[in-house]
Amino acid sequence: MKISEDKFVALTYDLTVETEQEGERELMERATEEHPLSFIFGMGMMLEAFEKNIEGLHTGDTFSFILSPEEAYGEFIQENVVELPKKIFEVDGKFNDEEIAEGVTLPMTDAQGNRLMGSVLEIKPDVVVMDFNHPLAGETLYFDGTVIDVHEVTPQEIAAMTQNDGSACSHCHSGDESSCAGCH
Repeated sequence: MKISEDKFVALTYDLTVETEQEGERELMERATEEHPLSFIFGMGMMLEAFEKNIEGLHTGDTFSFILSPEEAYGEFIQENVVELPKKIFEVDGKFNDEEIAEGVTLPMTDAQGNRLMGSVLEIKPDVVVMDFNHPLAGETLYFDGTVIDVHEVTPQEIAAMTQNDGSACSHCHSGDESSCAGCH
């Protein structure tokens, strides 16, 4: 069976990005046979360019492709790095420096009620510097992997994969969809 619309797909892959060293790449994410990337093809769960590169493949096929920033998560936008008043992170008048720390990714809501994921870059005396770019914004993504399963999707698989908001893939165990490189 080949990867096509409404098929269940499971993949292993290594995702690498270029480093500052010429010609070297850093491993950013790995999906293994024990924890594969699993999704329903054509349901908008994955990046469009990611799906185009695996469409038509069969179980056992290998793949290797590159996604430009424009095809993946866009360019890094400096305006998405903002300073927010430290007071908005307080609970009962206290700043929780265990949960709000450099490197932590937090769910936030903008003035229009949209859910955003932001990474804490720095904590200053009166503000928290947050980056609302996708963690892979501005990066060229290199995918190398293998298709380990393709089959007709079952109602149980549809229910399991759409339990949140219909866009999560099963590889995103943590609930932090921003960490799942192929996901939309």
